[in-house]
Amino acid sequence: MSKTETALRELAQMDELAAGDSPVHRLHPLPKLVLTVLYIVLVVSFGKYDISGIIAMLLVPVLLYQLSGIPVRTCFFKLRYVLPLVLAVGIFNPFFDKAPLLAIGQVKISGGVVSMITLMAKGILSLMASFLLMATTRLDSLCSALRKLHVPSLLVTLLLLTFRYVGLLTEEVAVMSEAYHLRAPGQKGIHISAWGSFLGQLLLRTMDRAEDLYNSMRLRGFNGDFPYAAPPRFSVRDLLVLLLGAAVLLLLRFVPVASMLGSLLVR
Repeated sequence: MSKTETALRELAQMDELAAGDSPVHRLHPLPKLVLTVLYIVLVVSFGKYDISGIIAMLLVPVLLYQLSGIPVRTCFFKLRYVLPLVLAVGIFNPFFDKAPLLAIGQVKISGGVVSMITLMAKGILSLMASFLLMATTRLDSLCSALRKLHVPSLLVTLLLLTFRYVGLLTEEVAVMSEAYHLRAPGQKGIHISAWGSFLGQLLLRTMDRAEDLYNSMRLRGFNGDFPYAAPPRFSVRDLLVLLLGAAVLLLLRFVPVASMLGSLLVR
């Protein structure tokens, strides 16, 4: 299977995940969006040595992944190209902060190692929360929630069309690559002499497809807003979910839950 076909399959799998049916999928997209942003802000706000607080925040995505029926390994597999960049954020901290901070038996752990682990954990948890939002919410519904938060229509439309256009672009690359290799069997890649015409044809074909996509959106009622993808009306139940979720996140952030549980276990 070629790289373009693999990319198309993974885009289709994201749509399939978002079309699932679980308690998390059925939540109104607005609370999910607000709580995800709040979760990321709270995770990032921890101090560089506060690893116990980060461990407590891990409980939230683990629970929600179980409720949504999405394996955590699916998240890590989909983000396999981004995770190395996240893990490399604090890789040099141990070289700059060598002062001992913790001691496990005879082993002393420097502050640089602790801060490196904390930074990596912050990045991983933020990615897990973002992926869960995308995997349980259709993009149209998510864009509709952004408009309800009064995000400018231009930015929301740009987000939606960029996502759709990437799919069209990838599909056209797969079709044109297959046609090229049928005419040049046994050749690896596309010869440099054909790059100009290949890219030109790709641009023209994708522009035509994008125009058809935009026209179909207009026929379905798109005019800068998303009436065809409007989620159910925001109810009292959705408000309670939002308030309860925010309270739980703030509790995990400002109450040392991990330390309290650790002290209870020691007793």
